[in-house]
Amino acid sequence: MRVLEEDLYPSTPGKVKVERAGAMSRHLHRCFASTGTMFLWALFLVAMTATYLSVHSFVDTSSRYFAASWGGLHWERQIRASASPRRPPGSAEGAGLSVLVTGAAGFVGTHCSLALRKRGDGVVGIDNFNSYYDPSLKKARRALLGSHGVFVVEGDINDGRLLAKLFDVVPFTHVLHLAAQAGVRYAMENPASYVHSNIAGLVSLLEACKDADPQPAVVWASSSSVYGLNDRVPFSEAHRTDRPASLYAATKKAGEEITHTYNHIYGLSVTGLRFFTVYGPWGRPDMAYFSFTRNILQGKPITVYRGRDHVDLARDFTYIDDIVRGCLASLDTAGRSTGTGGKKRGPAPYRIFNLGNTSPVTVPTLVSILERYLRVKAKRNVVEMPGNGDVPYTHANISLAREQLGYKPTTSLEMGLKKFVRWYLSYYGYNRGTHTFRNS
Repeated sequence: MRVLEEDLYPSTPGKVKVERAGAMSRHLHRCFASTGTMFLWALFLVAMTATYLSVHSFVDTSSRYFAASWGGLHWERQIRASASPRRPPGSAEGAGLSVLVTGAAGFVGTHCSLALRKRGDGVVGIDNFNSYYDPSLKKARRALLGSHGVFVVEGDINDGRLLAKLFDVVPFTHVLHLAAQAGVRYAMENPASYVHSNIAGLVSLLEACKDADPQPAVVWASSSSVYGLNDRVPFSEAHRTDRPASLYAATKKAGEEITHTYNHIYGLSVTGLRFFTVYGPWGRPDMAYFSFTRNILQGKPITVYRGRDHVDLARDFTYIDDIVRGCLASLDTAGRSTGTGGKKRGPAPYRIFNLGNTSPVTVPTLVSILERYLRVKAKRNVVEMPGNGDVPYTHANISLAREQLGYKPTTSLEMGLKKFVRWYLSYYGYNRGTHTFRNS
């Protein structure tokens, strides 16, 4: 203890100041030396971190690039080949269109793509193959399109880079926008999917269209659902559509307002088509006629809804071939877009048409027709219609489409369901003798 005290407090008074100053100098030297070392180490760590993040970012970007299902010279050649019109020179129909079809592996998209290709137009499809219903059916449709020379890109319309690349590779003359999240009831389970596809996806596509040079004319699928709570029949394009009965209907109505905005500001030529209950071969499994068919064949009960006061629900069922003719007529009569580089040069056409059959049929009648063609009696479970967004009745006034598009549906529900049942039994390999399916 004494030694420590002597070291701390030396006996010679003059020595205290000198030694204390020296000790302080040494202490400061060690401090600055330590601080400098720490600073160098900090710089080193910052540099290493920056290097790691840079390399990680490069690797991540590269992996995404190489993992992408699109891009590259071979891919571009496929796109150009598929988009090239094949009408013979001097054809009465003209040089042919080059059409980007969204939702090409969907029900209406597949039929429209095949019809366009059949008459010699160039077609490129895009579809995200989501799992809203069995993706294997969508992939079978893609295989069908591929066998007819239509290339379908697997991608999402919310992918702006992909859309920009497609328009960079091909100067599409038209866009047939059919990609959407469909279904009225599913909106209660997954509302975000409707906003993602029907609103955000639409805006993403319109952005690509207005930036394209040349700008394409846009024909897109709205829906009869926009009439919502309207009780005036038959439904006319002049009727009010500001009372939607479902989120699906609301997103389609929003789509009509959004497309009008892009027409007004950027000069995009826009035609909206309000489809009325489309059915037929290669249809959607979530639709009533499709699910009824499977359940009837499997001996399972089917749920048939009815409205208030025991009134049967009725729909303006429209056969797919009639819808396709309306879509192609809309493409053929679409005026040019007037924008360049995202700037409007003059007014462009904005049109909306009903595409229906004008002959509503009750759901029980539809079931009876299916029973006859399937040769099986349905086990009907009749219940009151729940408040899930469905409406009790649809009926299209098609006078405007008839006048401007030459639209004239020709397929009755009887004939259309007969064709559907024939396709269904063949596609799923149903054996009437054993009541079994080859393809589940």
